[in-house]
Amino acid sequence: MLEALYRTARALPLGRPAADPAGSGILIRPAGAEAHVSLRVRDPGPSAAGLPLDRPINTVSGDARRWIARLGPDEWLIGSDEAEADALPAALAADLGERPHAIVDISHRNVGIDVSGARAAVALNAGCPLDLGEAAFPAGTATRTLLGKAEIVLIRRPGPVPLYRVECWRSFSTYVHGFLTEAARSAG
Repeated sequence: MLEALYRTARALPLGRPAADPAGSGILIRPAGAEAHVSLRVRDPGPSAAGLPLDRPINTVSGDARRWIARLGPDEWLIGSDEAEADALPAALAADLGERPHAIVDISHRNVGIDVSGARAAVALNAGCPLDLGEAAFPAGTATRTLLGKAEIVLIRRPGPVPLYRVECWRSFSTYVHGFLTEAARSAG
């Protein structure tokens, strides 16, 4: 395993405060810095590093501090507090042991944007082809999809008010944030 002797400070690309464009009731907030890990393993077992690996595909579990989304039969996206950036991959590797696996720190690649409010799904559907209704995309769902021309991972978190996390690559974050802002203005 590659050792990280010096962690590079991450500059948040969006550096913008939370916004409710034109009083739409849709809050768009760039997420703070998080550790992100991509995990690939064919025979994962029930858990690793205290995270459940046996949940159904297209589900997310955990809380705002530490979460895991199963995106495919052998693929997970994990987000956690940035303080765990070094410890989390090591804990995963220790628990997976000799099973063939790949653990990649993608913290500098991914950017999260939280979209919340009663009409959040309307703003997301301006560029996302999925049915985001309660029956088709309930809380605890996560999937790869598109928003406009950008590939994203869309996560719906539990709570009384609809709350979505849009995970995209850093190079698309300005586009995705702008798209969501314009869509929220139109939805309002």
